[in-house]
Amino acid sequence: MLELEGLTRRFGAMTAVDCVSLAIGPGEMVGVIGRSGAGKSTLLRMINRLTDPSEGRIRWNGREVTALRGRALRQWRGQCAMVFQQFNLVPRLDVLTNVLVGRLSHVPSWRALLRLWSEEERAIALSALEQFDMGALAPQQAGSLSGGQQQRVAIARALVQEPAIILADEPVASLDPRNTQLVMDALAEINRRYGITVLVNLHSLDLARRYCDRLVGLTAGRLVFDGPPEALTDAVARRLYGLEAAEVVGAVPALADA
Repeated sequence: MLELEGLTRRFGAMTAVDCVSLAIGPGEMVGVIGRSGAGKSTLLRMINRLTDPSEGRIRWNGREVTALRGRALRQWRGQCAMVFQQFNLVPRLDVLTNVLVGRLSHVPSWRALLRLWSEEERAIALSALEQFDMGALAPQQAGSLSGGQQQRVAIARALVQEPAIILADEPVASLDPRNTQLVMDALAEINRRYGITVLVNLHSLDLARRYCDRLVGLTAGRLVFDGPPEALTDAVARRLYGLEAAEVVGAVPALADA
């Protein structure tokens, strides 16, 4: 169980996340929605502790995450994998090595630095790639791939961390409709097959409704909606997005049926 209690983050005079309290159960796939600047990215970065809260607490199965430091914090980040909008791959390294980076929390630092990966670790990484139809691209440089392919590599890297939670921060923001579907299908498959909790920031309400069991809506850093997709009415969408509501509803009409 992931619990957020009064979570707040200020940057000077600006409050990016304002007293958010949530409880997210194991195995949920939760869409975090809201307009740009609503605090979605800051919320996920606080959960992973890439950004420290100004106030409030984060707990995982009763453990106080906000108090973690040093090795314990690194272990938490291993349990709580991030998928970023801009992929965060090393372009000049091959795809398989980029995925193996996800094993850093499972091997001694010296072995990772020297890239002395075991056959078992290589097999784990290749298996993750093959789950997303990327196995044949394992020897290619990551920088030579399309955006959608790079994002699936990033998801495979997150999977080999063996995380309890995956936090995906606008993972399809720069992708075309076909690659958007491939990436969202990959996240949904991880959620269903392994029971990994997934929190995904999305701009499109159609995508959120299609893929997520639960939606959490932020406006100006405040939690204003928490419920199933069918409860997200047009009135709620207008509250979340204002004049952008018509734009974000129906933003991905070209997605094929699953």
